[in-house]
Amino acid sequence: MLSCLGFSIWYDRDFANNLSFFNPNHDFLPLLVSGSGISIIGLLLWIANKRLEQNSIGKREGYIIVSFSWIIISLFGAIPFLISGVAQNYTDAFFETMSGFTTTGASIFTDIESIPKGILFWRSLTHWIGGMGIIVLSLAILPILGIGGMQLFVAEVPGITPDKLHPRIKQTAKRLWGIYVLLTLVLTILLMFGGMNLFDALCHAFGTLATGGFSTKNDSIAGFSPYIQYVIIIFMFLAGTNFTLHHFGLKGHLKKVWDNEEFRNYLYLLVASSVIIALALFFIQGDTAEKSFRDALFQVVSIVTTTGYITTDYLLWPFFAWFLIFLLMFTGGCAGSTGGGIKMVRILLLFKNSLLELKRLIHPQAIIPVRLNRKSVPQSIIFNVLAFFLIYIIIFAFGSLAMSMMGLEFESAVGSVAACIGNIGPGLGQVGPVLNFSLVPDPGKWLLSLLMLLGRLELFTVLILFSPAFWRS
Repeated sequence: MLSCLGFSIWYDRDFANNLSFFNPNHDFLPLLVSGSGISIIGLLLWIANKRLEQNSIGKREGYIIVSFSWIIISLFGAIPFLISGVAQNYTDAFFETMSGFTTTGASIFTDIESIPKGILFWRSLTHWIGGMGIIVLSLAILPILGIGGMQLFVAEVPGITPDKLHPRIKQTAKRLWGIYVLLTLVLTILLMFGGMNLFDALCHAFGTLATGGFSTKNDSIAGFSPYIQYVIIIFMFLAGTNFTLHHFGLKGHLKKVWDNEEFRNYLYLLVASSVIIALALFFIQGDTAEKSFRDALFQVVSIVTTTGYITTDYLLWPFFAWFLIFLLMFTGGCAGSTGGGIKMVRILLLFKNSLLELKRLIHPQAIIPVRLNRKSVPQSIIFNVLAFFLIYIIIFAFGSLAMSMMGLEFESAVGSVAACIGNIGPGLGQVGPVLNFSLVPDPGKWLLSLLMLLGRLELFTVLILFSPAFWRS
């Protein structure tokens, strides 16, 4: 928050002339009060706990730290929205903040361009901070905790300490965060080259690399040039790719990147879906070939990577085209990316296991393992993935039912739940691409906030805290 304040002072050339220390509608006071207060609380907690042995953190502590860190930073991160008055109440402020840190991008703001720049910068920064956390979470922490079969998807992890989290986090974080920062800087420069000012370029770079989707414009990316839209498409694709593959790519090991089955299928899905929708827009809607291709590619990449930026209202497309977009909300990017959703590798394992069941029926005595990247996948991981998928669908069904009971019509209910548990942002109906979540009743916003957290932390990380056995053992 204090960095946002510094940016606001530096960026706003009229700041000195409009120094409004005690005007809550200005971004100075909300950011100063929030940033200072939270810094003091953080300092006191650090002093109180600095004697604790960090290497004593084990799996149980890992579950607790991961779950509660997202909740606590959202509780405090909502304060600037509330003090500045841009959010009507704490429910709205918390929803917007949880949406930011979980990189969902669902918003309750109806006029984004009227919000002070410092507050908008903080809003986009929540994406970037959350994206950083997700990379380390998915590649360094969840594999150790054994969440949803994530232990299978780590291509290279130095310094593994089976029962202690700290050494692994430290070494992995340095490498991955370096890539994350590098990609952010490159994207910012490319966006400025296309005519964006520094403020918009930074905010959209934060939203893109984190697969978040918060824009500084009311019409998201629709008003920007085709050049900018193509640049954002490329970086949304990169953000939805496993970050260890970026590491291999930067070291020149391109064959290792292409040999990755999840990456290849992720690419095939994006290309196939984009071509189908582009043909529909060209032949049915009569758009030009280039616009059909660009709109289809942008929306498919945005939804699959769970970024949530929009360039057009996909609900105005032919029915099968926007229904395909809805189905893509249940895919997600690669494991180890900043994307949310079920993840491509889980869907790949589910398909492979289902097809092999046919062979097992024909040859009941044969041992036919599921293979990924030419290696056999342990049966325990297949069970883990099946359990993850089943629970995901159950939560989606009950969440949709709950939203319907709160007054949302069917399309909006299923769209809001799919968009939030998949960390996508725009949904269907009243929460579609050109609308927002401001009309959702307050209990619905709290439920959707919980779904954002569940989706972001791969379900089990949070659900295990509700198990009595977790606290007894």
